Amino acid sequence: MKTAYSVVSENNFRTIFLMTVFLSLVFGLGYVFSYLLKDRTIFYGFVIFGVLTNIIAIFWGDKIVLSLSGAKEVKKENFPELWNLVDNLSIAAGLPKIPKIYIINSPALNAFATGKSPKNSYVVFTKGILEKLDKSELEGVAAHEISHIKNYDIRVMMIASILAGIIAIMADMFLHSVFSGGRDRDKNNGLLFIIGLVLSFLAPIFAQLITLAISRKREFMADATAALLTRHPEALASALEKISSSNIPLDASPATAHLFISNPFKNKGSIRNWLGNLFSTHPPVEERIKVLRNMVF
Repeated sequence: MKTAYSVVSENNFRTIFLMTVFLSLVFGLGYVFSYLLKDRTIFYGFVIFGVLTNIIAIFWGDKIVLSLSGAKEVKKENFPELWNLVDNLSIAAGLPKIPKIYIINSPALNAFATGKSPKNSYVVFTKGILEKLDKSELEGVAAHEISHIKNYDIRVMMIASILAGIIAIMADMFLHSVFSGGRDRDKNNGLLFIIGLVLSFLAPIFAQLITLAISRKREFMADATAALLTRHPEALASALEKISSSNIPLDASPATAHLFISNPFKNKGSIRNWLGNLFSTHPPVEERIKVLRNMVF
């Protein structure tokens, strides 16, 4: 059986793994790019870019995620009940300090947590989830997000968001450069060109696969930890039912979609949603609800 220490240790390993995979992709694309254009300095530029990006993701990734989500910080005097709820759960979870609370001005029902560590963390709620859930259900959702903080899921999730987004941007830049300068290529480099082109098309998929390294099991672990914190698993189960049944989409970045407690893309017929389900890092809501309702305290 996993302990809290083993979960934290696994997440630390996953963080290092994600950063290593990202550097490998960047260095690989940099090599192909520099070979095609016959300029070795391009490869060195990619190396510097990859290292700097990892540093930015570690130290400022949470700020980037919050900016992408459009979330705004709220103070205790503005939402005293929500603040007290998060504060009490933070104490119960043994966090060193209460996470900062942010709200997204959207009628969608969703929430997520981010940050570098339990000492520097954030919980984010949509306006819709605050309005539609009752107190016990909201407590269950908040406990779930605080569990991600306690288990250090937030760091690996944050790193995955930033790196996946950057890989997709790099792939797009590569494709534009290749097609715009295609006539000047050496015909002898045709095979390498094709390899580079294929890698560029596959890079966004690789970026999404990176987020799968986080493992769907983290959601079950966060649900279980939340149930232990509140001693009321039915509250979280009921909240998940309401959240999953809502058809209101959230204007979120694909790179941050895996952070949310529920898939933010509710337009079920779209290609974006189909891909989101195909590479989803979340287990089916029905499974999570079933597990929660089978818990006995």
